[in-house]
Amino acid sequence: MIPFVPAPAFEYGRTDTVSPLIRRVIARNPGPFTFTGTGTYVVGRGHAGAGVAVIDPGPLDEAHLAALLAAVAGQTVSHVLVTHTHRDHAPLARPFAEAVGAPVLAAAPPARTVHASATPDEEEDEDFRPDIVLTGGERLRGDGWTIGAMATPGHASNHLAYVLEQENALFSGDHVMGWSTTVVAPPDGDMAAYMASLDAVIARRFTTIWPTHGAPILEPGPFLEAYRAHRLMREAQVLARVAAGDRRIADMIPTLYAAVDSRLWPAASLSVWAHLIALERAGRVRATPGPAIDADWTPA
Repeated sequence: MIPFVPAPAFEYGRTDTVSPLIRRVIARNPGPFTFTGTGTYVVGRGHAGAGVAVIDPGPLDEAHLAALLAAVAGQTVSHVLVTHTHRDHAPLARPFAEAVGAPVLAAAPPARTVHASATPDEEEDEDFRPDIVLTGGERLRGDGWTIGAMATPGHASNHLAYVLEQENALFSGDHVMGWSTTVVAPPDGDMAAYMASLDAVIARRFTTIWPTHGAPILEPGPFLEAYRAHRLMREAQVLARVAAGDRRIADMIPTLYAAVDSRLWPAASLSVWAHLIALERAGRVRATPGPAIDADWTPA
């Protein structure tokens, strides 16, 4: 069982100091895929004149913009960082960056528009363009802090996480969330890439993980191992359904997700599709006529 983390204590629009170098402001956009809302992180010392970085400004929301500007009042914002271009993370980056006079840094947007999502929050912000394109491996320095960009594709092809070196902490975006497993939605989401990224995060042995949605993960080791084991278990269950004669994803979902609210089944279908694509590439299942979401799946 994954040791999920309860929701944090917070108020919308309030700036909470959550570590010596991290403050958080949560946007009022709660939902089945955003939990309590998008948590925007301000990294830096927080005193007047300090240089800070801001991670995942969030959705277009005037109240959240005002709250973020209040959080950095009297400080210099040197970097606006975005983990990926979904609508609950990226759209406010440009208005906020223009208001504080800072560049936006992120991976390049996907090469093509992607709309295979279970919710508008998971769709691309098609207008998003970073000022500086990151690919992973870059190190950004500020007033008492160093942040490294870590490529973590899977949930999105352009997903980055950010490492705060001084606290051995990871801002994980949607790659790892403390309250839920992560949706991996093809065609942009890729399960094989997701698992490789998860292994890379596990290998780094972070002290704390700060997801964009929900509370921090304070014991990442056992949490991440359980997270990984859950994905491998789901893969085995998908294979078992194919072996049992289920040919369509729609046939598999009622059994695989019998204990899950049926309103979440569309998102579950996308994750099952991602597992099947990975299994088809590995030669373990066949898809007829090809690995589309409505394909017929048979054992290889």
